[in-house]
Amino acid sequence: MKIRKITSLVAALAFVVMVLTSFVLYIVPQGRIAYWAGWKFLGLSKTQWGDIHINTGILFLLALVLHTYYNWRSIVHYLSNASKQLTVFTREFNAALILVGVCVAGTLMGIQPFSGILDINAGIKDRAALKYGEPPYGHAELSSLKLFTQKNGLSLEKSMLELKAAGYTVTGEKETLASIGQSNKISPQKIFETIRDAKQTNIDKTIKTGGLPDSTPSGFGRMTLKQFCNRFELNLDTTLSRLEKANIRAAGDQTIKQIASENNTIPMEVYEIIKSI
Repeated sequence: MKIRKITSLVAALAFVVMVLTSFVLYIVPQGRIAYWAGWKFLGLSKTQWGDIHINTGILFLLALVLHTYYNWRSIVHYLSNASKQLTVFTREFNAALILVGVCVAGTLMGIQPFSGILDINAGIKDRAALKYGEPPYGHAELSSLKLFTQKNGLSLEKSMLELKAAGYTVTGEKETLASIGQSNKISPQKIFETIRDAKQTNIDKTIKTGGLPDSTPSGFGRMTLKQFCNRFELNLDTTLSRLEKANIRAAGDQTIKQIASENNTIPMEVYEIIKSI
């Protein structure tokens, strides 16, 4: 076997894997959503795709170093002028440098087509947020069942009974939602849906009297008004009426960000108006 050939093939194959992982990481939902919904692609989670991307990238760099070593003469030739004198800034090198510089500068300046690529990425992640839903708070899946029920006003005892009645195995109150989900092959989101009824004695009463969290819930801006009302059991028509009285034009299928933008305000202001209902 020839090390030079192996090096070139490793670099080529690693590059192919990096292209695939880059594509997956481009379309993957935001971390909080991916972990909450148990998102997977080709059977692998966001974390696993990220790990593959990092380690394959290191392998690619090592192979590239060896490839440079074995092909040093060719590289020197590329950097030589017509007189075969070593000149770093050849026309070809300058063209490559300009292309890379335009890409970096265009990205930082937010001009097309670079901004369009980022906008598509943001749009994909926003649609994923609407599709899979937002966790009650950041990294809720890492909370123990006891902490999660406390933060969401749920009855711990009733929650454990609900999970067991649904056929899920729970070792104890200190087990995290991620661990419960992994052992039962379900997402943390599914666990929350299973124990949602356990909060009737606490949160539901608060909601019916018009109480909402002091600060905006996670993913508030990406929710449509209808989704927000459904999540906190608010009457959509009443909410729309109150917003109209506050000179805020809105529709149930609009996201909070859209409503705020079209009314020259910010999502926090919209939230405060809704809280007053």
